Amino acid sequence: MNVNESAENYLETILILSKSHPVVRSVDIAEELGYKKSSVSVAMKNLREKEHITVSREGFITLTQSGRAIAEMIYERHELLSAWLIRLGVDAKTAVEDACRIEHVISPESFEAIKNHVKEH
Repeated sequence: MNVNESAENYLETILILSKSHPVVRSVDIAEELGYKKSSVSVAMKNLREKEHITVSREGFITLTQSGRAIAEMIYERHELLSAWLIRLGVDAKTAVEDACRIEHVISPESFEAIKNHVKEH
């Protein structure tokens, strides 16, 4: 599951959009992230080649099993780290921004330790 931070962000965004949109298209991702459609198209091509997404003829984007696993892992990290930082007294905006950076670089071991600590308290 070795993917870069950009790919992880795209996969997480697809997961989040799929919860609120009947279908996810490149234009939806571009709007959500504030990126150019051309940049999103290149990223979607890369994710499709790595078999993390499928794209229908209509342009509807769906996560594959591997893509969903990565997206859910990043989303769980984001949610837990954001909430934890807020509970520690960090301003919500800062907590979300910091969680977004941390979620991509934290080791599975460290994340599990934080997750277990948060559950205990």
